[in-house]
Amino acid sequence: MTEDPAPPPASPDLPTVAPLFPRPHGPGAARLRRLFLHGFSVMDIAEPLCSFDAGQPAAAVREVLETEAFDLVGVRKDGFVAGYALREELFEGDLGDSLHPFEADDLVTEESSLAGTIQSLHANGRCFVSSLGSVGYIVTFDDLEKPPVRMWLFGMVTILEMAMSARLREEYPDDSWVKALSEERVARARELWGERLRRGRICELADCLQFADKATVLLKTPGRPAQLGFQSKRRADEAFAEFQSLRNSLAHTQEIISSDWQAVVRLAGSLELLLRAV
Repeated sequence: MTEDPAPPPASPDLPTVAPLFPRPHGPGAARLRRLFLHGFSVMDIAEPLCSFDAGQPAAAVREVLETEAFDLVGVRKDGFVAGYALREELFEGDLGDSLHPFEADDLVTEESSLAGTIQSLHANGRCFVSSLGSVGYIVTFDDLEKPPVRMWLFGMVTILEMAMSARLREEYPDDSWVKALSEERVARARELWGERLRRGRICELADCLQFADKATVLLKTPGRPAQLGFQSKRRADEAFAEFQSLRNSLAHTQEIISSDWQAVVRLAGSLELLLRAV
């Protein structure tokens, strides 16, 4: 309900990253899917929707919205919120004169996942939550900066990187991927590998690659960009650069919606398929 900075528009047809990954295995796969599909919900971030009766003077309601820095308000009819009104449209007459009835894609239920919430916001810039048969809550872009969303997204990026590592081992056995990277990047990985071994951490050289290095190698596979739904390798490179940017923003508690929105939408749209990859 608060005034939100408009996020950069995401592509209307965002390719999925999920076809990159192998099939799942391991006893924890079902628990992991359950956690990310149902462990976080819209009610972890939703805020109560401010609402007024339809007969209230529009100008008076606008004053309240300006004071509270709200850009819309719920409109009640017969005690139930029947729709919403935008602050910018409130001047004369009654509040009900500016009523916008809820559309199907405006609404999610209180059990909805964060992925569904993000898709709803991506579709129309607002997301209302129906609870006990009545709309009583709202989610805005600012709410996506809250800790539950950031934890969920960081987990998703971690799953993405784990799946990339698994594919790397499958397609490039015996560290044959070194031929796809510059000597400098391979040397950096070997340096980190040596440091981890000195500390008693048993790992493979591939585990010491940076996110960008894994993407560089995997996207060099002939036909891979098209497999993922990208029109060109350049577009695929840009997408994985967005994922890395999102990862860095989350790790350093930087704002994510204004700068990393496309990556957020892409991850949300790939959720179920990503969870089948680990």
